[in-house]
Amino acid sequence: MKSSSLRTPLLCLGLLALAACGKGKEQGPPQMPPPEVGVIRVQPQSSPLTKDLVGRLSSYRSADVRARVAGVLLKRAYTEGTDVKQGQLLFQIDPAPLKATLDAAQASLAQAQATYTNNKVTAQRVRELAPKGYVSKSDLDNALAAERSAAAAVQAARANVQTARINLGYASVTAPIDGRAGQQQVTEGALVGNGEATLLTTVDQIDPLYVNFTMSVADMEQMRHAQSSGNVTLADPNKASVQIALPDGSAYAEAGTLDFSSTTVDPATGAVNLRAQIPNPKHGLLPGMYVTLKAQLGEQHKVFLVPQLAVLRDTVGAYVFTVGKDGKVARRDVTTSAASGGNWVVTAGLAAGEQVIVSGVQNVKEGEPAKASPWQPSTAGNHGPAAASAPARGK
Repeated sequence: MKSSSLRTPLLCLGLLALAACGKGKEQGPPQMPPPEVGVIRVQPQSSPLTKDLVGRLSSYRSADVRARVAGVLLKRAYTEGTDVKQGQLLFQIDPAPLKATLDAAQASLAQAQATYTNNKVTAQRVRELAPKGYVSKSDLDNALAAERSAAAAVQAARANVQTARINLGYASVTAPIDGRAGQQQVTEGALVGNGEATLLTTVDQIDPLYVNFTMSVADMEQMRHAQSSGNVTLADPNKASVQIALPDGSAYAEAGTLDFSSTTVDPATGAVNLRAQIPNPKHGLLPGMYVTLKAQLGEQHKVFLVPQLAVLRDTVGAYVFTVGKDGKVARRDVTTSAASGGNWVVTAGLAAGEQVIVSGVQNVKEGEPAKASPWQPSTAGNHGPAAASAPARGK
């Protein structure tokens, strides 16, 4: 009886223990709190319409300096690679043969003038005698013809003198424009200008400079379509600004102005040629350099500026994560046009007032809750870099 009475309390204690274990299994592990994310509330606004392009610098003016008369090159009168002024002596060609030609032309002119004077006196005398019948009509005609021929010979001789004087002036080769003179192409002692205008050097005006670039027809049509829909206001072609970046990535101090846009499409590239003028007062830029440039072509309306950390990309395209009114994460596929500072310009895919996740995006999952707080750029690193890796799409 005693053993039976002891067995009953022990059985009850075992059943209570099993019941307690069963209750623990039904509760399961504790749930994790929703991830904390930094968000911004986006609103539509206006933003400059910019295009990142690649261009090449060229001289504002470039002039080939050539030998325009034949002769032996005596000397170079400038320092290669230095700035020269218009009219400054650059090369000297031996002037002796040209001066001799001028002297001969002047002698021929004097001879022609003397012949004209004699023929003129003879013609005048015949004119006086002809009415009296002392000379024949034939003699009168011959005298007048000789006078006219002598006058024409004087004009021809005078033109020869002028030509010889011009050629003598070409012996002193001067700079045709202000600019920077290049390398000497022919050395002293060489025969130049013999049958062709020998290239001696080149003078380039490098303040200002031109930057030549192209824009695809698709981009231009997209801008025109956006303008017709009222989403874009294009700038006056003569006022559109251009900002270039140097090869080391730094921004050039002087802004340029678009001054030319081709009216036809280049069949070789399928693009439209454009050109801007860039001030170059310190001559820090040189013709032939390739530069990246940001052309401000107008203003975009009703767009969203989203920090670059918030915009992710996958095989579908660009997208962002938002936190809805229900506190859950949703994916928004967006269309970006260009970068503006540290932001992407989003033209489609967002609505006014949406909360876009900027930081902590690597911890969220589509359809799951998230705890949103205002994003502060100075504390962006608190939640880790958003663009380090794109999270998988939730189901």
